[in-house]
Amino acid sequence: MKTVKPTKVDIKLIGHDGTIYLFDIKTAKPNAGGFKEFKRTLLEWVAVTLAANPNAKVESYIAIPYNPYDPKPYNRWTMRGMIDLENELKVAEEFWDYLGGKGTYHNLLDIFERVGMKLRPEIDAYFQRHNASF
Repeated sequence: MKTVKPTKVDIKLIGHDGTIYLFDIKTAKPNAGGFKEFKRTLLEWVAVTLAANPNAKVESYIAIPYNPYDPKPYNRWTMRGMIDLENELKVAEEFWDYLGGKGTYHNLLDIFERVGMKLRPEIDAYFQRHNASF
């Protein structure tokens, strides 16, 4: 057994059936050179979990909170071949609905829109103050 110090998990959830879900949250357009490390991180998390409990059911994912290509599907060619796109990647709607149930993503978008409209004057004033210093 080799001792490793894995990176911290961004989100860890334990399902009602005991399944452990581990999420590594990434930006919408991660650097191409990082995918090897992303995969290593997922594998280390699973290994550490199973070393502590060989009978555990564990799932690990790369999570990307939004899709910059929307309405087109997320299509980051740099992930192909390194990440199992069907089983290790959750993007935008798939990620949020996986966490909170069907409709969660659209509820979040609605909340952001309403808050943005209500706080628009305050947001504009903030940026006017900071743009003056550039």
